[in-house]
Amino acid sequence: MSRWELNKELEIEELRALMGKEIEFPTYVSPLLNLANKYAQATRPKVVGQMSDLIRECPYKDFEGWKRWYLSKHPKAIEEATNKIMEMLKEFLEVLRSVDRELVRKWVEDLVLVKTFLGLRVEEPILRYFAKLLGEEYRLSTAEEESKGIDGYIGKYSISIKPLTYKIEKALGESLAADTLIFYEKREGKIVIKEVEGLNEKGDEFVEKVKQSSSVSGQRSLNNFY
Repeated sequence: MSRWELNKELEIEELRALMGKEIEFPTYVSPLLNLANKYAQATRPKVVGQMSDLIRECPYKDFEGWKRWYLSKHPKAIEEATNKIMEMLKEFLEVLRSVDRELVRKWVEDLVLVKTFLGLRVEEPILRYFAKLLGEEYRLSTAEEESKGIDGYIGKYSISIKPLTYKIEKALGESLAADTLIFYEKREGKIVIKEVEGLNEKGDEFVEKVKQSSSVSGQRSLNNFY
């Protein structure tokens, strides 16, 4: 008996061609429409239905049967989605008219300089946030302090800043010389501060100050809101 393992991954365009449904779009059109669709939310379930459920409910296994069945269930969905995308494209046109070289340069600088720094060096933004919250000065650690697991200081408090996944490592028994441990995670281009933990009496004091300042800050926000 002979055996032949064929590890072939069919791309969506190959599948489309096999079905005879290949469509040629001009250059840049597909990514532009994808972007417009993302902002318009034109193909969300509330507009076109929950597709994963519908495809399972459909009694037909062939494409033409699926097409007829879907359109009988959602006769206005394609038109509504198209209208939403067209409206977003009109907004794009208005925005593009206001884009000049200086604006593009600012965008590139923000991407290359600011977002690279914030994406790779989270320590300073986090130290700055807590320093502002507590009305204290902050500084980054020296090389010697960094070797002890200290990333910086806020006032008299030494701070270690770790990703949330560090909790697993921490459970393995690694010790830190810092007073306070701050956990964060990155989420869609954002730094999300998750927890603040005191590692000694000074650290506990820091945590209490954060609680009090956060409460006052939250109350200010409520007062401003009302």
